[in-house]
Amino acid sequence: MIKISATEIYDHVSTVTPDYSTAALSIKAQGTITEEGYKNQVIHLADDNTEERITLNTGSIFYVTFRWNQLSESDAGTVMDFYHDAAKANGMGSSFKWSGHGDGHTYVARFACKLSRTGNAVSRWGYPDVKLRILGRIADA
Repeated sequence: MIKISATEIYDHVSTVTPDYSTAALSIKAQGTITEEGYKNQVIHLADDNTEERITLNTGSIFYVTFRWNQLSESDAGTVMDFYHDAAKANGMGSSFKWSGHGDGHTYVARFACKLSRTGNAVSRWGYPDVKLRILGRIADA
C-alpha cells in the first residue's frame, strides 16, 4: 500500500528574502481560495504527433487567488496601503511577507493583479479578485 503524505506549497518553494520585510500582510483570505501550480515547460508537437517536452527550470510556479469579501475599514486600508506604498508592495513591483493563507506558514509573495475594491459603505470594503504570485517562503521558526 502506498501512503501519500499531505503536501502544500510550502514544501515546494525555497526560502527567500522579500523586498519588504518589516511587516507581513496577515489578513486571512476569505471565500474560495484557489492554488495554481505548474512547471515552466514547453511542449512541441511535430507533424507526426511525436512530442518534444522541454522543462525550462526545476522549480514550480505558484499563484494563490482569493477574495476578501468583507473587511473592516482598518483592514481594507491596510491592503490599500500595502499595494500602493512604494516602500511595500509597490503595486505588482515588490515582494513582501504574506501570512494570510491559513496554512500556518509565511510566504514571500508579490501581487499579480490590479487591485480594486468594492463596498456598499466605506466601513465595509471587499477586494473581489486578489491574485498573489508565491515566490518562496520564510523558514518556520
